[in-house]
Amino acid sequence: MKKLISILCAMAMILSLAACGDGGSAGGGKVAVFYYTYGDTYISSVRAALDKDLTDAGVNFTDYDGNNNQTTQTEQITTALSSGVSLLIVNVVDTGSDDAAKNIVDLAKAQNVPVIFFNRSVSEEVVSAYDKAAFVGTDYEMAGHMQGKMVGDYVLANYDAIDLNGDGVISYVMFKGQEGNAEAIARTQYGQEDADAVLTAAGKPALQFYDSANANKYLVDQGGAWSQSAANDYMQTILSQYSEANNNMVELIIANNDEMALGSIAGLQNGGYNVDGATFIPVFGVDATDAAKDAISAGTMVGTIKQDAEGMASTIQKITSNMLAGSEKFNSVDAANVVGTWRVNIPYATYLGE
Repeated sequence: MKKLISILCAMAMILSLAACGDGGSAGGGKVAVFYYTYGDTYISSVRAALDKDLTDAGVNFTDYDGNNNQTTQTEQITTALSSGVSLLIVNVVDTGSDDAAKNIVDLAKAQNVPVIFFNRSVSEEVVSAYDKAAFVGTDYEMAGHMQGKMVGDYVLANYDAIDLNGDGVISYVMFKGQEGNAEAIARTQYGQEDADAVLTAAGKPALQFYDSANANKYLVDQGGAWSQSAANDYMQTILSQYSEANNNMVELIIANNDEMALGSIAGLQNGGYNVDGATFIPVFGVDATDAAKDAISAGTMVGTIKQDAEGMASTIQKITSNMLAGSEKFNSVDAANVVGTWRVNIPYATYLGE
């Protein structure tokens, strides 16, 4: 009987350790990390970097996949809090309003548990309402501005080659990741407006959305997943009507992230574009994922805006360690990136290849 009890205790210890996370070691309290979905390529790169940084810092953590469902994520957070976690790190699913983030803050505050939001926008009002809350993200408007200038400069330098039907106007598609998402809204607006500013300053017409019947001037991923598949499906539908043969080919692709940029490339290639010896349609994205960098190197994509996954992960880890230790939350964080007492912005950079 004693031997059986010993075996059961040993098994319980193993299971307990296994539940601690994807590599987290003991120390500093239990941390729960919630991702809006494991399926997002950029978020997966943040997760890989954050797993390593937390492990190296000796933080005991568990990762959770929200599977792009706010109800699922909220239930995961409630369960984690009831199990006695010391800190929450949250990549919130629902960014269409403040409701989800506010609810998470209320749940954490009720148990005096710090919470760090990251990547997906949370308002200053929500974060500042709790002194043990912080946000790590980006100046998302800057990504749109930088992408717009990158697009405008490239189009201006290659205007005649891009203008396939020679009508003097560049026809474009804009792929928007998600309705109601602040990053998607800003990238959609400034990616087009700032490109237009470059062109009109040089005496060229503004970009023209390919479908005059679409008042929004964008195509949205209805699943809110900023996915390759959505852009690929759209692109193949577009090519069934808009083509060189019909003298109305789409001449430029602007995407809110690299996954949609890559999806549009797949659709283009299926239609015979952006392959060796064929007509090239310039494609731009945001994130600088490894796959996008490879596409740029291969010459099937022009450029992207780097969103620094490693820098975001490193900053989250620093704030986590500070909060667990009871230190000032932004200790050792680059002061140039700190905004007030509530957030840290990770800088963007233009990427056109190495």
